[in-house]
Amino acid sequence: MSKKLKFDYFLLFAVLCLSAIGLIMVFSASPTMALKTGDSYYYIKRHIFNLLLGFTALYFGSRLDLKKLKRWSNLIFMVSILLLFFVFIPGLGKNISGASRWIDLVFFTFQPSELIKLTMIIFLANWLSRLGDKIKDFLSGLLPVLILLAVVSGIIIVQPDLGTAIMLCATSFAMLFAAGADLRQLGALAGAGLLGIITLSITSSYRLRRLTAYLDPWKDPQGIGFHIIQSLYAIGSGGLFGLGLGASRQKFFYLPQQFTDFIFAILCEELGFAGGIFVIILFGMFLFRGLRLAFFSEDNFNYLLAIGLVSWIIFQATINIMVVVGLIPTTGIPLPFISYGGTSTILGLFAAGLLLNLSMEAHK
Repeated sequence: MSKKLKFDYFLLFAVLCLSAIGLIMVFSASPTMALKTGDSYYYIKRHIFNLLLGFTALYFGSRLDLKKLKRWSNLIFMVSILLLFFVFIPGLGKNISGASRWIDLVFFTFQPSELIKLTMIIFLANWLSRLGDKIKDFLSGLLPVLILLAVVSGIIIVQPDLGTAIMLCATSFAMLFAAGADLRQLGALAGAGLLGIITLSITSSYRLRRLTAYLDPWKDPQGIGFHIIQSLYAIGSGGLFGLGLGASRQKFFYLPQQFTDFIFAILCEELGFAGGIFVIILFGMFLFRGLRLAFFSEDNFNYLLAIGLVSWIIFQATINIMVVVGLIPTTGIPLPFISYGGTSTILGLFAAGLLLNLSMEAHK
């Protein structure tokens, strides 16, 4: 069956379309905030640069020797864990709005928690492919994975970044499911994880405020509920076909993070319900083609790697869109291929390159 699968142009088409939409929307949504820097094109110029780096990473990922990637997966993962600690080093770590998630490299900032999403997938694909049926045994199979996941998630939560920790756990659970872990064990652990998320949410003041804003944003419309209310205003005012490209009103200092985490709201305001659905269809195409090449893969490492990469992108897109439309509390997770951001853009496109690589590897 694998010989029927060739280079996946449909997957590439979805990624190119999403990236092009992102470029257009960042260009439309960012000039207002960019005026604070003295250059209305400040963010779009940086985004274009990030895209150039990202597509270079995509090409590199599509040509990378997957056997070497598997061989070096442990070392890559350990280095990425080490980088997580760098954000706490004074002078090296950069604190923004009370969160220490970035490493300041003078000319640009780097977010290690974005890198760990990718390296964890590569590491788990190698580990789980070696475990085989042992994954069904809790003590020798599942427990070591859970301990490692708990340690990494704990470091990320301390930054604090609960959203990324949730993403990491969700992607890892998808890979454990695909590897054949016992469903009863996974169900019990998922329940324990949900309880842990609730506990963390109600014991942290800023997370509790986000939860309160989610439950009743109108209780404090000028304070804690302002963000989600402005997002819903943007989506609602777009109607079916939108106000027109560049015609957003909410981007004029009403909606915070209008070209990063909440860019989907501006997209819906300018391009309407139709534009939002088109983006969701593109992510649906990405999901279908990604799972298709996973099932065509004869090598277990390739199969698990594809499942992990697709789960990461789709889970992140789903969470971002659900936040923007008010279905879940704010998490601070960007929309893949569309939101402005250096580390997330480059690594997302590298992940797409790995998926294209897997499609060609299956064809071989």
